[in-house]
Amino acid sequence: EGGPTRLLTSAAHLHTHGATIDWHTTFPTHTRHRVDLPTYAFDHRRYWLEPDTPTTTATTATDPVETAFWEAVEREDLDHLLTTLELDTPDTLSPLLPSLASWRRRNRQQALTDSWRYRITWKPLTDPKATVPSGSWPTVIPAGVPEAHQVVEALRGQGLQVVPLEVKPADADRETLASHLREALDGTAPAGVLSLLALTEGPHQSCAELPAGLGLTLTLVQALGDAGIDAPLWLATRGAVTTAPAGTAGTDRPVDPAQAAVWGLGRVAALEHPQRWGGMIDLPETLDGRAAALLCAALAGPGDEDQLAVRGTRLLVRRLVRASLAAADPVPAWKPRGTVLITGGTGGIGSQTARWLARNGAEHLVLTSRSGAAAPGARQLEAELTELGARVTLAACDVTDLAALTDLVRQVEADGSRIRTVLHIAGAGVLVPLADTDLLEFSDTAHAKIVGAANLDAVFDRSELDAFVLFSSISAVWGSGDHGAYAAANAYLDGLAERRRARGLAATSVVWGIWSPEDGGGMAANLAEEQLRGRGIPFMSPQLAINAFQQVLDRDDCVVVVADVDWERFVPVFTSARPSPLLGEVPEVAGILAAEAAPAPAGDDDSSVRLRLTGLSPEERRRALSELVCTQIASVLGYPGPAAVDESRAFRELGFDSLSAVDLRNRLSAATGLRLPVTVVFDYPRARALADHIGASLFPDQGRTAPTDPAEAEVRELLDSIPLLRLQESGLLDELRRLAQSPDTDSAAVPGDGDSAEAIDDLDVDGLIRMAYDNK
Repeated sequence: EGGPTRLLTSAAHLHTHGATIDWHTTFPTHTRHRVDLPTYAFDHRRYWLEPDTPTTTATTATDPVETAFWEAVEREDLDHLLTTLELDTPDTLSPLLPSLASWRRRNRQQALTDSWRYRITWKPLTDPKATVPSGSWPTVIPAGVPEAHQVVEALRGQGLQVVPLEVKPADADRETLASHLREALDGTAPAGVLSLLALTEGPHQSCAELPAGLGLTLTLVQALGDAGIDAPLWLATRGAVTTAPAGTAGTDRPVDPAQAAVWGLGRVAALEHPQRWGGMIDLPETLDGRAAALLCAALAGPGDEDQLAVRGTRLLVRRLVRASLAAADPVPAWKPRGTVLITGGTGGIGSQTARWLARNGAEHLVLTSRSGAAAPGARQLEAELTELGARVTLAACDVTDLAALTDLVRQVEADGSRIRTVLHIAGAGVLVPLADTDLLEFSDTAHAKIVGAANLDAVFDRSELDAFVLFSSISAVWGSGDHGAYAAANAYLDGLAERRRARGLAATSVVWGIWSPEDGGGMAANLAEEQLRGRGIPFMSPQLAINAFQQVLDRDDCVVVVADVDWERFVPVFTSARPSPLLGEVPEVAGILAAEAAPAPAGDDDSSVRLRLTGLSPEERRRALSELVCTQIASVLGYPGPAAVDESRAFRELGFDSLSAVDLRNRLSAATGLRLPVTVVFDYPRARALADHIGASLFPDQGRTAPTDPAEAEVRELLDSIPLLRLQESGLLDELRRLAQSPDTDSAAVPGDGDSAEAIDDLDVDGLIRMAYDNK
């Protein structure tokens, strides 16, 4: 499949995994020639990682006799059961055994899919401090939006030092906006940045497929990075979230899906730019004095909370919780009636869902795609579904074309066959970091999801639908690196479902984890399963995902997460750069976070590493700790040994990401007995600095020689108490660098604007002290 290019790519994959390929038969003789490789010695070592040995999942201890009994039931092993139950005749048990085995398998599957269910809830923030943030706050407001100016005036009334920066449509490119930001700040370091750009309504001026507020917010995130502004960014929205429990009245205005999309973008920005992220806060309909005070309290920094809403006299925070059905009363099973329309119906997930609908009694399936019957595998799928008893229409229709969609629905229903169920599955995207994308590329990814869903909502603005289902993604709920456009688009779907429910219409958004590509369908055909599993996101079996989908439709959920998450793996990686209170009320996560926060056991004082190093001189101890750190780095990155690790290079240059950083933290914690935080690799970004930190932790009373300069001693005491990542977030590093550059200082001696970001990121405490004092 895929022609010669796909064939050669597959051959290359085999080659890099050690298979022998006869390249002499691959190319015609007259075009084959040798090419000299770069003069880099590979030393006969493989530079790709070996697959990990599969690990078994720990299970709760059970009675072995009971386990053996149920295993026999699932095997339908009648003889074993007769012996176990001490029965002489099979007459009583034999007719029941198939039903009992089926019940057992179904019960186990339902328990598994039940563990995949989560939902979002909101809780009051306990005793928010009535504080007005200090320092200057550049506030980016869209031109011609009175509500944004009202927010500015309300904040000024609370005493916030607002520096308004109005953005006109003509200034809405990242280069121009970055320039305006630099001019507005005039070299000063702001305490934070507040964006009101999300309040812009309508389509984006230069990219009509995007909501204006979403596109402008993307540009601002990029421009802040281009301008070198590391102050925490806060995004203010109005109507992005609903905080009332499902089915209850609250103080929320109807959800605006375009505002919800901004939150999807923000969750990705928080992961990609943790050092300059503040959070998101949803505003009430009217920002009176009390609401403005709560907004100031949020901007002042409510701990690690970064997803908040002002409602009435309370500040609410967002939480993920389980949505278990274990104690729920039985409900009738949902069944398809009449005609079902599926966008993306010939794709991997669409075809899986279509088969399930056909087996479940769907009379007529309308499968749309841009290619229609010409889509790969479409005719084969049509034959399959027809054999299952369904009438099938393969329609070439781009659902982002409102006229084409309206015409298709009119044609389908012309014979009186009303569409009773709509499933919006279409939409995929290219994964690109926010800093590296542009509006057109961002729009291409978001287009099918957002515009397609909006068109379906408009065409099916009627009450007689049995179901209106949107297929969303977990990237919209908690974010995922490189998924900016995809997360925003899926957050739009979640908001649209809530908006339709508020109008009294059918709507369900299923926030999926990752379907396995087995049986020809799934979300993960181009994703590395082992890498995602290592990050705590196992693939879900399509059959079990369909079972979970049945439960969602049975319960008529509005927005529900269905995802298989290995929290033991996921939490350390996800929180490696910044904490995430969002996850704290999932029981497994609460246990992991509590263990992280607990003090190290008393026995760690006598760790073998500490005992081995006690008699060494400070220099010998440092060399031993450096070797320990480099040994663990080599193990994580697949190097042949510690000698291959360059201690002076930053971890990010060595190839560390959040997953490998957590792996290194875990190895060093086990080797030293120290309770190291998940951020330790980010706080001490070189092997040498990390080894020094471990040494200071193991021998706090035998650290570096005390400085003779009282001023240096005071600064060192301050810096030793604060991780470097926190210094960077606060803006203190930039201020110290500026102070070190006195008028008569040789500018070449201090990092300049061109390389300051990288230099600041890589400094440890000693490096910062040297920079400040060598150049005073």
